[in-house]
Amino acid sequence: MPSSLLCNWQETLAQTSLDPDLESDKKHQRFHIWKHSYLKTCAAVDHELEQYRKIDSFYSGTTALTIVRQGDIIYVANVGDSRAVLATNSDDGNLVPVQLTVDFKPNLPQESERIIQCKGRVFCMHDEPGVHRVWLPNEESPGLAMSRAFGDYCIKGYGLISVPEVTHRHITNKDQFVVLATDGVWDVVSNEEAIQIVSSTPDKAKAAKCLVEFAACAWKKKRKGIAMDDISAICLFFHSSHHDVN
Repeated sequence: MPSSLLCNWQETLAQTSLDPDLESDKKHQRFHIWKHSYLKTCAAVDHELEQYRKIDSFYSGTTALTIVRQGDIIYVANVGDSRAVLATNSDDGNLVPVQLTVDFKPNLPQESERIIQCKGRVFCMHDEPGVHRVWLPNEESPGLAMSRAFGDYCIKGYGLISVPEVTHRHITNKDQFVVLATDGVWDVVSNEEAIQIVSSTPDKAKAAKCLVEFAACAWKKKRKGIAMDDISAICLFFHSSHHDVN
């Protein structure tokens, strides 16, 4: 995905003429260049995965959450229910979380509407109240708990899509870092807990590992007997200090 994104971005940039005199238009255009590049990349990756015979992705798939930083702007693209949370300093000096992405679950109004229009079904199992899943029209399958993903081709024609939501944000001195993590983390760790764990880890290089270990322990306590979901995390820090480990 990174190499495909870079290639598409370079191609789109070459085809676009940026007016150096209109700064506001230039920022607007840059966002649209990244958005177009992401849309093209995600479509290509999903198509390539379907052709790739070494991975059986008919009944399995993956989320895709990415951030590109360019100067003081970050571009965020999200497919699925992984989540990006920004840690920023409030006016009173406290570190607070800002959720940058939407968890694309099937019960979101715009997502369920699309799925139902495509003849898919959205409902919860009796033993999982509150966990909405996507189902085929006439089968109790596959029961996917997200509404966007790469792969999962068994239900791609019934409302599941691999189209990313692309957003951007201007980074200021108040913004400290972003945590990107899969839903196995967010199922048991709040946004507030996540940024506190990361900010209190002395060695930034180990911050993501500390968050993952905390989530794994929390899962065993809060979700006893339930198979552990994927627990992965990446931390992107905006400001370096002499304490950082390279």
